[in-house]
Amino acid sequence: MEFALQVDVTLREGIADPAGATIERALPALGFSGVHRVRAGKTFLFAVEAPDEAAARAVAADLAARLLSNPVIEDARVRGDVS
Repeated sequence: MEFALQVDVTLREGIADPAGATIERALPALGFSGVHRVRAGKTFLFAVEAPDEAAARAVAADLAARLLSNPVIEDARVRGDVS
C-alpha cells in the first residue's frame, strides 16, 4: 500500500530562529499586528510504500532523523493521511 506522509521540521525551542525573527519584524510594515513568537520551518511531502500505516510512519521517522533534519537542533514531526 502507498501512504501519503508529511514531515514538519522546526528548530527546537531555545534555538535562535533568524528566519522567524526576520518575518516577525516585517509583519507590522505589512499591516499585521499582534503576531508574536514566529518560528520558521520546512515541510516535506512524500509517499511511502509499506504494508501498513505504522510501518510507513516508521520509515518517515527514520528518514526525518537521518536526512531531513538535524536532530541536535531541530524537531521533526511525522503526519499521515495527507494529500
